[in-house]
Amino acid sequence: MARWLKFEEDVEDGGERWSKPYVATLSLHSLFELRSCILHGTVLLDMRANTLEEIADMILDQQVASGQLSEDVRHRVHEALLKQHHHQNQKKLSNRIPIVRSFADIGKKQSEPHSMDKTGQLVSPQSAPSCIEHKNDVSRENSTLDVTKFDLHFMKKIPPGAEASNILVGELEFLDRAIVAFVRLSPAVLLSGLTEVPIPSRFLFILLGPLGKGQQYHEIGRSIATLMTDEVFHDVAYKAKDRNDLVAGIDEFLDQVTVLPPGEWDPTIRIEPPKNVPSQEKRKTPGVPNGTAALGEPEEHGGHSGPELERTGRLFGGLVLDVKRKAPFFWSDFKDAFSLQCLASILFLYCACMSPVITFGGLLGEATEGRISAIESLFGASMTGIAFSLFGGQPLTILGSTGPVLVFEKILFKFCKDYDLSYLSLRASIGLWTAFNCIFLVATDASSLVCYITRFTEEAFAALICIIFIYEALEKLFHLGETYPINMNNNLELLTQYSCGCMEPENPSNKTLTYWQSSNITASEISWNNLTVDACHKFHGDFVGRACGHEGPYVPDVLFWSVILFFATVIMSSTLKQFKTSRYFPTKVRSHVSDFAVFLTILTMVLVDFCIGIPSPKLQVPNEFKPTRDDRGWIVNPLGRNPWWTVVAAIIPSLLCTILIFMDQQITAVIINRKEHKLKKGCGYHLDLLMVGIMLGVCSVMGLPWFVAATVLSITHVNSLKLESECSAPGEQPKFLGIREQRVTGLMIFVLMGSSVFMTRILQFIPMPVLYGVFLYMGSSSLKGIQFFDRILLYWMPAKHQPDFIYLRHVPLRKVHLFTIIQLSCLILLWVIKASRAAIVFPMMVLALVFVRKLMDFFFTKRELSWLDDLMPESKKKKLEDAQKEEEQSMLVLEDEVTVQLPLEENFREDPSAINISDEMVKTSVWKTLLITSESSKNKESSVPAKSSPS
Repeated sequence: MARWLKFEEDVEDGGERWSKPYVATLSLHSLFELRSCILHGTVLLDMRANTLEEIADMILDQQVASGQLSEDVRHRVHEALLKQHHHQNQKKLSNRIPIVRSFADIGKKQSEPHSMDKTGQLVSPQSAPSCIEHKNDVSRENSTLDVTKFDLHFMKKIPPGAEASNILVGELEFLDRAIVAFVRLSPAVLLSGLTEVPIPSRFLFILLGPLGKGQQYHEIGRSIATLMTDEVFHDVAYKAKDRNDLVAGIDEFLDQVTVLPPGEWDPTIRIEPPKNVPSQEKRKTPGVPNGTAALGEPEEHGGHSGPELERTGRLFGGLVLDVKRKAPFFWSDFKDAFSLQCLASILFLYCACMSPVITFGGLLGEATEGRISAIESLFGASMTGIAFSLFGGQPLTILGSTGPVLVFEKILFKFCKDYDLSYLSLRASIGLWTAFNCIFLVATDASSLVCYITRFTEEAFAALICIIFIYEALEKLFHLGETYPINMNNNLELLTQYSCGCMEPENPSNKTLTYWQSSNITASEISWNNLTVDACHKFHGDFVGRACGHEGPYVPDVLFWSVILFFATVIMSSTLKQFKTSRYFPTKVRSHVSDFAVFLTILTMVLVDFCIGIPSPKLQVPNEFKPTRDDRGWIVNPLGRNPWWTVVAAIIPSLLCTILIFMDQQITAVIINRKEHKLKKGCGYHLDLLMVGIMLGVCSVMGLPWFVAATVLSITHVNSLKLESECSAPGEQPKFLGIREQRVTGLMIFVLMGSSVFMTRILQFIPMPVLYGVFLYMGSSSLKGIQFFDRILLYWMPAKHQPDFIYLRHVPLRKVHLFTIIQLSCLILLWVIKASRAAIVFPMMVLALVFVRKLMDFFFTKRELSWLDDLMPESKKKKLEDAQKEEEQSMLVLEDEVTVQLPLEENFREDPSAINISDEMVKTSVWKTLLITSESSKNKESSVPAKSSPS
């Protein structure tokens, strides 16, 4: 009739299908009746049996021995218990109406006087790993099960090693009193025909009673089934020594129950399973009702602290520890990459990384007159990325180019041009000094300063980078309106007169005359009317006609088509990424579509663009592997034609570069290594910085751009490798297990990038608006989960409509808004500096965020900051000391409480009807360790006089 894997599923009345999973709602009366059943019924713990018949014999023998069942009724009850059960996945046997009715058959059977309801509830071993028994303890009779009779699809949702609890309830006309039994088998055995799927049974609950109370028995059965899915009672059931432990477990469950008054809600409504279920660990602390044990303490959120950020006091001590920490996982970093998810990540990020690298190279080429351009950018990104992916401490980090680096390159080139210095040589000197500085920081464990980078700084920096991605994607789309202009003042009646031609300029500018003279061009000899658009631009001609704009003919179809491609890419990527939670198609199909979402979107848009045939702008990739300019090679002399003192003077700008590289690299590393990502292979801040420094020196000598951790690309990389539980209960959201940590995705991304020169014909089909759409999707998706933006939205929400964020429970709303205003002001200041001529000091301003956060300790309490942000190291130390003092004081208080409760235990033994939930919890073996701890504390501090005594 019903089953519980985590949530309840019922066989629909009149149908042959399972209902949608829902949260079970129980009546308080049925829970008290269940408690009475356990208190007065038969409880058999750790019984050894191989068949249902043996179990029935043991239960009935116990009932007869205790005088609860007569010998003449015993045989008839035994026969009823052994009737065959039928399940939802089995076809109804023709011309047969069984006396024992299974839950799966309720929709097909007529009402009968002799009936029994049955359900199977599955217990996940992950909640109690120590209770998993070996599966080879199966009797010969059970080893010949026909697996084809079972629901194989349902079996995929059950974790390996799971065990079943079977609940049998029903009415028998010949009984005059109820028969109740709770059985725990040891070991668990596979009972033929009892469970819907072939898994061993650990628990059985049997409730048979006289006619007339079938619905009451049914509710009691639902209550015990729901209890067995409860994490705390589940542990109690496994560890119980006697019935008192089980009763106390029910009492603890009752202590946590929330009662909904009748008349204020509809009991027939099925509650949808929640997206996130809170941890039940707090309930295991006795004496505190309704999980309020730690309401005054903040939850542990994803800060960053640990041995990898501790200063060793030895030269390169942190680096040595990083190598020792990462070396054992080096081989597994390659083995763990054999997954379709990794392939999807490679294809997606390859396309996402190519465009910014080439765009950055193009901008750098314009700023440096071609000394460093697209081919150098492509080569440098590939070489640096491969080295970092192979030997970096956190291979999930993706290296890329940054805006402040481009600003620095522009300023440096202008300086060299003004003072007639070799740009590449001076740049090589600065790069080598910067590499030396980075290695010096590694040697002195300077990465330990990362612990001062709190959520406040991380989110401000990450938000800035995400906004930059979104802004630049939209800016590039608007820029297409200049390249492909449209006529905003069309007259439909004059369309036949619209034309655009190239004409000789009437008043050529000095620039045009100089070009003609240097190229030996005679304007009168050029056939201007026959020139193409590019040729007209080349010879500096003028476009004349109604269909001409400032830069050339109006091309409305290209611009509008580019807009369609742009927004279609964003919408399709987002839709396919969320396809995993869709109701359509099997789970595996939805999962693969979600993993390949962006790649499928790019492939679809390329095919649609090719079929439509509109000449949208395409990705331009260098088709020849050689330096952009013929007057430079792949090796640059740091001195060159510059004076010798420039090598020494280069140390001054290198300090600014070092701060930029350090802050960019380490802030991104902190975001990637946050605890909420559940990384298992550790991190390597010192090793990361060493690899970035070494490759920065190599790129400087080779005249290649500098690359550092790219925040948005790295976050996107991590999000594309999220692992979720494969077997989740019906109705349950897949659990986040962590990140697939490996080196292959980053390695293959940059290997493919390096070989892009040989794939020009393929890449030239990718429309640039599609890549711009990918940028917008990456920027917007990376904003999800940033608490800063959640707090910004609170400004426009009335209090009653605000989400139940945990920090809103403990921090006044005005303080939350003040914290947000300060963070928003810092973000705006960073944006203004980046967009101005003062962009060279941008890394200093990022560093200043750490000091701004330190000043906030004077405006917020430690408790408020612990909810809104990470605590600074000094505050963490003080908090630990305060917590230790509070723990010592609570132990003294607990000692007095135990002294008061001990006499009450005897009173309950005399009068079982007097129930005190807290005292019943104290009696159980599950929480006896707490009493042992307080008893030992009492012995140690026997000299301390008691503050109170029992009255």
